[in-house]
Amino acid sequence: MPADAKTPKLTIGSIAPPKGLSTEEASAIARQIISNVEKVIVGKHDQVVLAVAVLLAEGHLLVEDVPGVAKTMLARAIAQSAGCTFKRIQCTPDLLPSDVLGEPYIDRESGRPEFYFGPLFSQLVLVDEINRASPRTQAAMLEAMGERMITWGKITYRLQRPFMVIATQNPIEQKGTFPLPEAQKDRFLVQLSLGYPGLNDERQMLDRFERQHPIEVLKPITTPDQIVSCQEAARRVPVAPEVRNALLALVRATREVPALRLGASPRGSLGLFRLAQAMALIQRNDAVSVDLIKSLAEVVLAHRLIVKQERRNRYQDGRDVIREIIAGKKPD
Repeated sequence: MPADAKTPKLTIGSIAPPKGLSTEEASAIARQIISNVEKVIVGKHDQVVLAVAVLLAEGHLLVEDVPGVAKTMLARAIAQSAGCTFKRIQCTPDLLPSDVLGEPYIDRESGRPEFYFGPLFSQLVLVDEINRASPRTQAAMLEAMGERMITWGKITYRLQRPFMVIATQNPIEQKGTFPLPEAQKDRFLVQLSLGYPGLNDERQMLDRFERQHPIEVLKPITTPDQIVSCQEAARRVPVAPEVRNALLALVRATREVPALRLGASPRGSLGLFRLAQAMALIQRNDAVSVDLIKSLAEVVLAHRLIVKQERRNRYQDGRDVIREIIAGKKPD
């Protein structure tokens, strides 16, 4: 950090608590965000809805896909639609924890110690090619992702809400990468892929992007304070005891599968619970249903599971196990 660097001012947000929203108002805002993002992301409605649901569930998103399928644009479009501060961290093997978190320095003019706030001090952070960062740098993000705070020395900084990390990784190119440890994977609420667009969607993209990229003129349709109110509204969506029991039974089943070396964590249970509430709000459902829990289980739980090496001939990854459990089978 240069000795004469200036400390960026942190955006603290309003002191007064955000005005509460009804679930109907929160659902309307969420749907507006989805429509706005789809001006940039063409033909990926389900993935956009899921990404916005992750935001409302106060989670983090891991997007694993090949280059050029709009992973970065998805993050930027959500940040701009929500009016959130946005920073991008481009991961490389020589990226240091201080490049992500920031570091203390002495102000040349005043001679006083100051702190340079790194890019992780933003409301929506894109961590591009996260598996290219060293394990040490990946670990530097764990506290922020898990507890919404960053500790440096004896000082702890609480991050402004909303706070969301969207990380990307390329599943094809593995040279020079560091696989995400299980503790890091477990902090991502959802892992998804965008995939290639269909022919008509790609044609529509060419027509729409012919003169100008929509991200350049995308306007916010809400505020960070309203996003926080939407998150709080999502937590009020009812989840009946029988639905909770079905959720817990599904998660616990992953811990009893002989083919798995690691089942889903309690964080996975809570994540599935919160995401189902957020999705029910977006869909204008009165409550969370068992069917909704089952429909979300794969994207929430599969990346948390580890299949034993000797069972890879039957189960390629955790998704195969989750599908069997949901189908009522007993994976062995």
